[in-house]
Amino acid sequence: MEYIYNKRLEHCKPSKIREFNTIATKLNAKYKLTLGEPDFNTPDNIKEAAKAALDKDLTRYAPTVGNKSLIEAVCSFEKRVNKVNYTPDEVLITSGSTEALTAALFTILNDDDEVIVPIPCYALYEPVISYCNAKMIALDTRPSFQISKDKLKSLINNKTKAILLTSPNNPTGTIYDDETLKNIYEIVKGTNILVLLDNCYDQLIYEERRLGFSKYQDIRDQIIVCQSFSKPYAMTGWRLGYMLGNKELLDKISIIHQYMVVCINTFVQEAGVEALNFDPTPFVESYRKRRDYVYDRLINMGLEVNKPEGAFYIFPKISEFGMSSFDFCLNLVKEKSVALIPGDCFLTDDYVRISYCVDNDTIVNAMDLLEEYINELRRK
Repeated sequence: MEYIYNKRLEHCKPSKIREFNTIATKLNAKYKLTLGEPDFNTPDNIKEAAKAALDKDLTRYAPTVGNKSLIEAVCSFEKRVNKVNYTPDEVLITSGSTEALTAALFTILNDDDEVIVPIPCYALYEPVISYCNAKMIALDTRPSFQISKDKLKSLINNKTKAILLTSPNNPTGTIYDDETLKNIYEIVKGTNILVLLDNCYDQLIYEERRLGFSKYQDIRDQIIVCQSFSKPYAMTGWRLGYMLGNKELLDKISIIHQYMVVCINTFVQEAGVEALNFDPTPFVESYRKRRDYVYDRLINMGLEVNKPEGAFYIFPKISEFGMSSFDFCLNLVKEKSVALIPGDCFLTDDYVRISYCVDNDTIVNAMDLLEEYINELRRK
């Protein structure tokens, strides 16, 4: 038969990141620095909490908004770590940050609304915004990856519904500085513009912790925080996250959330309570050492690159070679069996993303081969 699909699916393409990772796999790439998945296992105490919950037969439906135990743990965690006070009715437990962001965007966007997204950015945002029949407006942050007040102000109009921020950023590892945060705050204060925070890397920070945009509690009704357990606790497969925001707004978002997933797995939420008391510092220290090594190698290769302050990605510039980021990465796989992600996947074609949340041997061998590849390109 002939299937007739929702026309909005025309704007929703498969993830370019996973698509290129599949290409690299088919080409038998030996050294893959592609996906953003920690190479650590979920800590034992977190797994034990899930096992204990199963032994207690906590396998029935949870409340749509989440278990009381996890909601209260989230409130305590946010007060302790981010110095913000949220009450239990301002918390929604979600299936990772991805579902939180999707439910939020589905709830707030109308036809022709605009969402300003600083680029480079994660590939998820544009398809979801487009599916809502809204428009993503790219704010180019190169080369500093910070946000200029004038650039941001020039994109604001009566269609602007929200600004979507990721800090630390994927793919650059940049953390927005105080000037950037202030620029955004001064522009949105006194307006109806919402600020969505994709904070999934918020605990993977290498230097002294700076409070993020949620510190502006005088405009808390304009802020939606989306958080994930995946990256800091090596829980990517658990699909657990949460959202913070105004109660009236979350009540509406929870309706979409309910129809998307009903609720989050009961026993997984008990593991989440344990996770919020886990200190990821050993993970962060390991990523820091890898970051320093990769950064130093790239600098010695003569590549232009900003030193990441968080997450586990680095984003060197490759425009000197006069080829698209896709061709650069495809040829690298074919010639050296090293897989990176093209910058085009993040709407910035003159860069490539290197994920260093892999074992040290993979990193060292990949950097050696990348250096060979670059030297060969420069000789041509």
